[in-house]
Amino acid sequence: MGRWICCLCSRVADSLMLLLVLALSCNPSTAATASPSAPHIKPSYSFGRTFLGLDKCNACIGTSICKKFFKEEIRFDTWLSSHLKLPPSYLLSYSGNYTDDAKSWRLVDITRLTSKYRHDRADKRICTSLLKTKTCSLERALRRTQRFQKWLRAKRLTPDLVQGLSSPMLRCPSQRLLDRIVRRYAEVPDAGSIYMDHLTDRDKLRLLYTLSVNSHPILLQIFPDVEGWPFPRYLGSCGRLVVSASTQPLRDFYNAAPEVAADLALQLLAVLRSMGTNDLNYFFYFTHVDAGTFGVFSNGHLFIRDASTLGIIDKEEGSQLIDGQQEYKDIFSCLTVDCQSAFVSCNSIREKHSLVMVCQELLPKLLKGKFLQPVQEKIDSFLQRCADGLADDQGMNEAVAELAEILKPLRSCDSRFAYRYPDCKYSDKY
Repeated sequence: MGRWICCLCSRVADSLMLLLVLALSCNPSTAATASPSAPHIKPSYSFGRTFLGLDKCNACIGTSICKKFFKEEIRFDTWLSSHLKLPPSYLLSYSGNYTDDAKSWRLVDITRLTSKYRHDRADKRICTSLLKTKTCSLERALRRTQRFQKWLRAKRLTPDLVQGLSSPMLRCPSQRLLDRIVRRYAEVPDAGSIYMDHLTDRDKLRLLYTLSVNSHPILLQIFPDVEGWPFPRYLGSCGRLVVSASTQPLRDFYNAAPEVAADLALQLLAVLRSMGTNDLNYFFYFTHVDAGTFGVFSNGHLFIRDASTLGIIDKEEGSQLIDGQQEYKDIFSCLTVDCQSAFVSCNSIREKHSLVMVCQELLPKLLKGKFLQPVQEKIDSFLQRCADGLADDQGMNEAVAELAEILKPLRSCDSRFAYRYPDCKYSDKY
């Protein structure tokens, strides 16, 4: 009898143990706690389509680099963190890290073409002005416009298709420049053709939207750094975010050592000279400059960091639009600017236009109080004359050469200037 009771107790205990195991396996949280060998879940960014702007496509820039975002091959500046939180969406730019092999990382800039506030205002304007509603499908609304219908029928991007857009790059367009845009547009497979046959309807809307909001990524694509143009490398776009090589804004160097300031000022003058004289015979000019317009790579090389305020005049073909045609306005003219804004006449731009702006806004902050007398006095005197517009008989090249002669002896040759070191040790040019 005792043996039977003992056997019965054993069976009951086995049954209770089985029930306990089944209960644990049905409750994931309890099972995870009970089992220390449970697999560790890799922390990941929680990307939303809204943060990237993918929810607004095809009224966006592109999707060429989206895979790298979702595969975490592009991360924000907290990429070594264990929690990988996304930064606030209202910021205009972010510092990020980019990899091709998941082992080596390089710095990149992740930027919006305009602030999220302006984007939201523009989206609301599209809906209220075109469909008379507070919210709508942006793509459907923009597709119905007269301008986009002309784009759909067009075989070639011609000046009449971009007239009235606010981008300085398109205020004085030539057919040669527009052909270059189509041929080098990096958000589509490269066809190498001036005709738009390889662009789908979606591609055409994205190109038109980008040109309407901010032409910065287009300039980076059609004048690439690998060909010697002074722009950071374009890496791609996802929704309304653009990824490019990282540069440190010039404002960070206002307190730099005298030899660093002299070097950056000389590079700045060289960039301005190349904007007026280059092999392709395009004349680049700024409509506005500030402390973020130029940037410096880690090797000390200065580039144009923000190309959104660059205008282009084709010295070979000239402008294909007379100034009166520029006054045409539609919803695409008003996405980021006031529709009442007046255009600058193509004929009013002078060669020294950009140099004068740089002398007024940037060089004094970079060079003021950096050098001993009488050198500092010579620099200050030149900058004052330059800011006042220079003498009528002094052109840009003469003015640049004058300031360069003062600055050249003030720079040094050492490893801080990796872009020209050690070449400068063995060259009379430096």
